[in-house]
Amino acid sequence: MPLVITTPVEKMTRLYPRRWAALIVLCLSLLIVVMANTSLIVAAPDMAKELQLGSSDLQWVMDGYTVPYAALMLVLGSIGDKYSRRGALITGLLLFMGGSVMGAQVDQTNSVIAARAIMGVGAAVVMPATLSLLVAIFPKRERARAITVWTATSGLGIAVGPLLAGWLLQDHAWGSTFLINVPIAVAAVLGALVLVPPSKAAGMGGIDYVGGLLSIVSVGSLVYAIIEGPHLGWNAGPVVAGFVIAGAGLLTFSVWESKHPRPMLDVRKFRLRSFSGSMIAVLFFFFGAFGSIYYMTQFMQFVLGYDALATGVRLLPLAGAVFVGAAVTGGLTPKLGMKAMVVSGMLIGTAGVFLLAQVDKDSTYTAFLPALLLLGFAIGLSVSPATDTIMGSFPESELGVGGGANDTSLELGGSLGIAVLGSLLATGYKDRLGDLADGHLPAAALDAAKESVGAGLAVAEQAAEAPGVGPQQAEVLVGAVHESFAHSVAQTSLVGGIIMAAGAMVVLAVLPGSKHGGKTRGDAAKAERHHQDSLAAR
Repeated sequence: MPLVITTPVEKMTRLYPRRWAALIVLCLSLLIVVMANTSLIVAAPDMAKELQLGSSDLQWVMDGYTVPYAALMLVLGSIGDKYSRRGALITGLLLFMGGSVMGAQVDQTNSVIAARAIMGVGAAVVMPATLSLLVAIFPKRERARAITVWTATSGLGIAVGPLLAGWLLQDHAWGSTFLINVPIAVAAVLGALVLVPPSKAAGMGGIDYVGGLLSIVSVGSLVYAIIEGPHLGWNAGPVVAGFVIAGAGLLTFSVWESKHPRPMLDVRKFRLRSFSGSMIAVLFFFFGAFGSIYYMTQFMQFVLGYDALATGVRLLPLAGAVFVGAAVTGGLTPKLGMKAMVVSGMLIGTAGVFLLAQVDKDSTYTAFLPALLLLGFAIGLSVSPATDTIMGSFPESELGVGGGANDTSLELGGSLGIAVLGSLLATGYKDRLGDLADGHLPAAALDAAKESVGAGLAVAEQAAEAPGVGPQQAEVLVGAVHESFAHSVAQTSLVGGIIMAAGAMVVLAVLPGSKHGGKTRGDAAKAERHHQDSLAAR
């Protein structure tokens, strides 16, 4: 067998023998895409201090990655289908690596945001390519197991990213957290050449670039509005404009795609209850998971006083629980059906978020451990069968688009969770601190302390050395900051749990009740008719 594999999957006369080794490469590629977000959560305080970032600047350092990532996945998945899925994977990894190196070297806010945006473009190529190659390489009887491993890797990235970042931050500057990705990306590129066979869609025809442009504008505007809403206000002109453009774009996209002979995304798929229910499940699930992990890490760092490494270590139970949930779903989904596993996972995740409503200023890590375990177990239990169903709704020629659709839903859910729950968190903290500290601080200092829990603690530190204030008054402010943030975490978790519960009820109503494969016979027949219609049109 040659060192670099050149035989396409489509031309192989038997099952590819090194498919499980290829899966390791795909999972490594997925790992750095997930770690790029989670590692920055624990590096953010050091970065904000050194670059003197305001809350809006810091948000864009984090979300400069998210906007291109979410907006481009559908289009780049389709391009990968047409030309080369492995080529797309390698190109995306190289882009991602370049952005990571740039991010580690620069020291200006705009340059860091640009580096994160380059990484986001790379991630938008990598993410759908991993799923499309997985489905192309594995036979149907092994596909669910492979997707379960893929899902467990995403859970691992959520926990391992902060751990590795925290370890590096012990002795290095925040720029080192960008370099985590480089050796993994190099290994994945080499592994892709040696272990991952080429693959592309047969007879795909032209790419629907108009539909692609509409999807970029729509999703990009929606993510922009979601990110800026908490900072500018949901009624601010740019935010309203973002939502209007997104709504108009999605409507135009739907009309265009429904009439196009070779649509980028056949919107008729949303008539299939298995597909639409799974997409909704992924969106709602990552809404709760990313949103709650976002403020749990802040509580651990700012209230409990853990450093970055200690915070990363304490997120590890989530990763372990993901693997347990993945093992359980692999055995139970064929017996109980996709709907039972997805809805059960959503309800378990909802329970985990509701547990955080009991947090107060005296809470310790043990108050967060059950929530981490439940969220991790729920990710492993439900995301794999939902993703398997989404990918199973696409023909072999559209696997990249299928991966892009799944990952766009995931990223939109995560962005919504961090933006909406983060906005509630900030508002609750600000209001509570105003009640507790009003009259005890000068107006300017109180306004600064209301910016964030980190800003509140910084004001307390400055107050301890200020004439006429002193350590005792500063200690009172620290207590008020801690109590305000804990109160806000509890209230935000209550709202987040209610939203997740509502999402679980929607998914329960939408998903068909089939034990095998997650589709009713009617859904399967509709999918096949749509595929045949598409082929006939081409």
